[in-house]
Amino acid sequence: MSKLPPKPQNISERTRLVHAGREPFEQHGFVNTPIYRGSTVLYPTTDDLLHRRGRYSYGTKGTPTTNSLESAWTELTGAAGTVLAPSGLAAVAVALMSCLKAGDHLLMTDSVYLPTRQFCNGVLRNFGVETTYYDPEIGAGIGALIRPNTTAVFTEAPGSQSLEMQDIPAIAEVAHRHGAVVLMDNTWATPLLFPPHERGVDLAIEAGTKYLSGGSDLLLGMVSANERCFKRLRETYDSFAMCPGPEDVFLGLRGLRTMALRLREHGTQALEMSRWLEGRPEVARVLHPAMETYPGHEIWKRDFKGSSGLFSIILEPCSDRALAAMLDGLSLFGMGYSWGGFESLVIPFNCATYRTATKWEPGGHALRFHIGLEDLDDLKRDLDAGFARLRETDAQAA
Repeated sequence: MSKLPPKPQNISERTRLVHAGREPFEQHGFVNTPIYRGSTVLYPTTDDLLHRRGRYSYGTKGTPTTNSLESAWTELTGAAGTVLAPSGLAAVAVALMSCLKAGDHLLMTDSVYLPTRQFCNGVLRNFGVETTYYDPEIGAGIGALIRPNTTAVFTEAPGSQSLEMQDIPAIAEVAHRHGAVVLMDNTWATPLLFPPHERGVDLAIEAGTKYLSGGSDLLLGMVSANERCFKRLRETYDSFAMCPGPEDVFLGLRGLRTMALRLREHGTQALEMSRWLEGRPEVARVLHPAMETYPGHEIWKRDFKGSSGLFSIILEPCSDRALAAMLDGLSLFGMGYSWGGFESLVIPFNCATYRTATKWEPGGHALRFHIGLEDLDDLKRDLDAGFARLRETDAQAA
């Protein structure tokens, strides 16, 4: 069957997203790899079955649909290989389980995604792995926390809600010097904005639920690994048979083709909204890595290629009632625990209840925003009316 000419090696990431993982002439010329649903794979002869001859052996080991996304993500990240998982948290779990065993010590950033923290404090603790949380801004100082049994260092930049920036190359250099594996939750940036393996990360985790999807309609996770870690990752993954559904993988592939365009628009809109919010009297400060006033801005500027649509703000002191009046009356911002879709979202949050290595004392209510693809002037008017309700509610109570 005919094949497309080989792709040039020097194509841009935007072009790569359109072409990676697609082999139309293996699919009768159809542009997209179709959805393969199946468990059983048949062999033509006994000899073929006994020697496992064939590209596929069983549904849990992969299909043309899953292999299409795996190969595309591997190409995009510059990894040795990728595995897919049914959610971002599942991807975190399989990545951690691939490099930890009973008696090991894990260093985990204190700003990590809360469900990851709960996995460490629950499942990993029960399996005999000790977790120590560290200040996300520790940088090369991580060396002081490394023990003889420290097997892995987990990073997330910026932090899931509080947006602290981490010096990933500095942490990776120290961790590797001590033989530890470096993991990173790279969901905020995706490989388009932060190439994790170029920056020293061994295992890079992404919640495809977010920007890969772009539609708030699927759950998916990916883990890409370098040569050092991919064999163990794949063995662990195969042992769990942690397979996402074929329809979700297909939606992930579809989202991949437009991710660069969407991410660029999210980033542009969020940065403009951040600057607008910074000028509001109700806002004490904005937590956005691309803002010059942000404490970790220089690290972001050095290591990142851009910013996404997620950031947080700290409000000037106000009552709980006033905050509720602001949020409950918003018509264009939804309230929900996700992000990365086409719609704008906002949630209040408080890290103080679970931080252990650092203190969260913002001085006012904290809000996390995801800026979607709506018209920015419409979003500003919605927030402006919300701030008016906040002020009015507190004025009535005074």
